[in-house]
Parts: sequence; C-alpha cells; structure tokens
Amino acid sequence: MQVLILAAGYATRLYPLTLNQPKPLLPVAGKPMLEHIIDHLASVKDLGEMFIVTNQKFVQHFTDWSEKYKATKTAFNFKIINDGTTSDADKLGAIGDIRLVVNQEKVSGDLLVVAGDNLFDSSLAPFVDFARSADTPVLAVYDVGDLEAIKKYNSITIDDKGIITFFEEKPKNPTSTKTGIALYYFPAKVVKMIETYIAEGNNPDQPGRFIQWLYTREPVRTWDVPGRWFDIGSKETLEEADRIFGK
Repeated sequence: MQVLILAAGYATRLYPLTLNQPKPLLPVAGKPMLEHIIDHLASVKDLGEMFIVTNQKFVQHFTDWSEKYKATKTAFNFKIINDGTTSDADKLGAIGDIRLVVNQEKVSGDLLVVAGDNLFDSSLAPFVDFARSADTPVLAVYDVGDLEAIKKYNSITIDDKGIITFFEEKPKNPTSTKTGIALYYFPAKVVKMIETYIAEGNNPDQPGRFIQWLYTREPVRTWDVPGRWFDIGSKETLEEADRIFGK
C-alpha cells in the first residue's frame, strides 16, 4: 500500500499565515501539522512509498522539510511531487492531484490518501487494518454533532453494515451529522476509476466528490474516527488545535 498526502492547496482563507508558507507546514503544538499525520502512520505495518503532492509555489518548502525530517526519522521513503500550478487560478484540485500522482508514478496497487491539513489525536493503524480487511474502498467518518456545522463539509448516511447509502457534498439541508473526512483507502481497482471520473468531466476539486460519484458504483465502507479530528480551515481551528494538541 502506498500513501498520498494532499498538500497542493493555497489556503487563501488563512492569509497572511499561508502567503509564504504552505498550510500543512504551519506549526501545531510545536511541530508542523504534516508531522502529526506522518507520526500517526509510523505504526502502520508494510507501508510503501509516501508521496506528498504540492505545487510550484511551495515545492521547495516541502523538499527542505523532508530533508530535515528524514535526518532524524527514517520510517518512510518520501517523494515530493510538484503539480506545476502556481495559484488557485490554475490548481488541479485534489482529485486532479491524485490522478496526476497515480499516472506519473504508475501507482497500480492499493492507495491510502489523506489531506495534509487533517489532524488526528491517535494512530491511523486501526484505520489501515480495517481497510485492508474490508477489500472495498473505505472512507473515514466523524460525527460533528451539529447539523449547521456540517453544511461546510459533507453529509452521509450509512446502513447497518457501515456502507454508504447517501452522500452529499456541501448539503443545504443535511439530515445527518456524520461527515466523511479526507482520509481514504482505495483498493487497486478503485484507483483505476479515478481516471474514469476525470474523463467524464466531473469536478476535480474536493476529494469527497469522488466518493459521491463512487458509492453508487462500488460499495464504500466507513470507519469512525476515534478521539478528536480537526480540519484546519481557519485561524480559529488552527488556534484550537494548537491549544488542544499542546496539552
């Protein structure tokens, strides 16, 4: 299983913090948020190469960071991928970036995908163990507990086997407080379907849109994230995460 960390966004909502610094490398509790994700993957057995996809503006930031990180921790073999974009105006979108890496690096096996601005407070090994045993695509889900708050994410419903029966990105009238987060397991056969999704002219931006398209074609199982989860999309959530992780 290979790993892909999505880190090619420009995070304009966090300006000026992200004007000259990529969001995944902003510090949370004394270290870049990206390191929190990678450290939670350290206990996962038999992971292959780890790709970090970024853009032309920030590629050197990630290259410099990876050299420093590998000097002290050697658990992973990183490869920094530059998607060639320079701003929001020409960005490929998250699904477009997944497709780029899959094609460029000839990814043919199973793929674990996680957004570089998602923070967890526990190991991701249980997610990977569950995904490997499921033999289907798996989406990590989190209960935000608030129908109003979930409008900025996506809303899902699942059956008694944990399989998605409904998925809506940015719902106007949500009926569930569970949301799918940017942590995915795609078996090899689903990795190939990303090319079909793009070829059909579907939205290449938010990665959840691929799940919205996929669940009507393949059973998509869900895994409940334990503990706390943060999607760092504002200065307020960044400050809250820094305070809580700092404890």
